[in-house]
Amino acid sequence: MTNSIAIAGIHTGIGKTIASAVIAEAIGADYWKPVQAGMEERDILTVQQLLTNGGKRVHTEAVVLSQPMSPHAAAAIDGIEVDFTKFIWPQTKNKLLVETAGGLLSPMSSATTMADFISHYQLPVILIAQNYLGSINHTLLTLEVLKSRSIKLLGLIINGAANDSSESFIEQYSHVPVINRIPRLDVIDNDAIVKSAAHIRAHLQRYV
Repeated sequence: MTNSIAIAGIHTGIGKTIASAVIAEAIGADYWKPVQAGMEERDILTVQQLLTNGGKRVHTEAVVLSQPMSPHAAAAIDGIEVDFTKFIWPQTKNKLLVETAGGLLSPMSSATTMADFISHYQLPVILIAQNYLGSINHTLLTLEVLKSRSIKLLGLIINGAANDSSESFIEQYSHVPVINRIPRLDVIDNDAIVKSAAHIRAHLQRYV
């Protein structure tokens, strides 16, 4: 999957979907979230609304689970087994951003994690981080997992408020570059995504 980039996170609820929309807008990429847990707030519908020409750049999930919980638990309720080796990938000439769920070691199935999925398809990763108490630990642990599995890391993007002390420590300790920061968006719509994309585009293009 040489034209694809995984968008992974250090934790759940840190804004990977919004970050994915901004990155996709910045580099003209398509978007795909292969496993969606919960049908009421499907991330592909959010990204369709946020991206310019989103209806043509957002691809249908491989698996949609009924319950908004960890995919392995939701799949058990639905009576299915998620097998990422059988996913049918979207066909596109654009770069494809592939958003994972939760953190890097969050389950994708009863026996696999998001990291297993990324490793299997040899996807390079943009890691989304956020500044909060404990985020240095979560970020460094995630970086260790990526390194131990020889997963190519393109860089870090900080989503939300800045913390120069935390970001500086992470960069100096890990030698991983912070590509840029996506500021907290008070209003989340296409205009806000376009403006944020313009802010990070030049920095991002050096890495992807």
